[in-house]
Amino acid sequence: MELETSKPNGNKIPWLLLPEETVQNHSYEDKEIHHLMQLADADDETLDTCALEEKDIYHVMLPEMQSYNKFIHGSGHGWLIVQCISDGTMQMLNPFTNRSFDLPPVSTLPDIIDYQPDNHGNEYTLWDFHDIRSTVDRDKVHRFQVYKVIINSSPEHDIENFMAVVIFGPNQRLAFYKPGNMRWTRAGLKGGIHETRSPSEIPVGPLEPKYLIGCANGSLLMLVRYTVRKSKEDETFKFDIYELKRNRKEWSTLDNLGNYILVIGFNSSEFMCLF
Repeated sequence: MELETSKPNGNKIPWLLLPEETVQNHSYEDKEIHHLMQLADADDETLDTCALEEKDIYHVMLPEMQSYNKFIHGSGHGWLIVQCISDGTMQMLNPFTNRSFDLPPVSTLPDIIDYQPDNHGNEYTLWDFHDIRSTVDRDKVHRFQVYKVIINSSPEHDIENFMAVVIFGPNQRLAFYKPGNMRWTRAGLKGGIHETRSPSEIPVGPLEPKYLIGCANGSLLMLVRYTVRKSKEDETFKFDIYELKRNRKEWSTLDNLGNYILVIGFNSSEFMCLF
């Protein structure tokens, strides 16, 4: 997952969020690594990203995330969107300032009919994949109900126009939140729909996940990741990239990214210029 902070000159600094075991097991050979302070839980310690040098590697430990009880469902404008598995609460966390901003919990999503935390094993009553009333245990709902959350801005800068949108449920529907609301509100579709046909050679299946990435010029990129199941894990052996240019109806193969890179993830993907 990718985060961004900014320098005074306007340049954005990308940060890649990795599991702790990935950092511990990875060898960086001769590259110099700067292990910055471990951010405290209190609000009185912040990280000065303006002093960081380019082309260096920096590691920052995030105490708030050292738990298997947390899911990260998105990032943007310097914030992580974090969900607690045990109680379903959701909040935005700025890892560089340790400030947080609460979002409505999972129990307030539009597909949730009722939530009884003391009814062990059958805590949730909700509409399932076929829009049939169903009873589901809390752990399953908290692990699989929310797919992704995106935000339009930082709530610190423009709280009146701030909005968060969540992709939720087995049918991957949309709901939004604005400050002052106590629940997620189902989103209504407005505007036109631009229809296009997927490239015929693209395979369909769980071993070929797809990623959509919007570009600043209005184009849309689709990355197809080809994997093979080995033991209990999927190993990636190939990528294909397609581009849908603005106002076009056909995808074209993209063979070269030039000076750009793609950072992909289930929760967030970015198309960034190297220099």
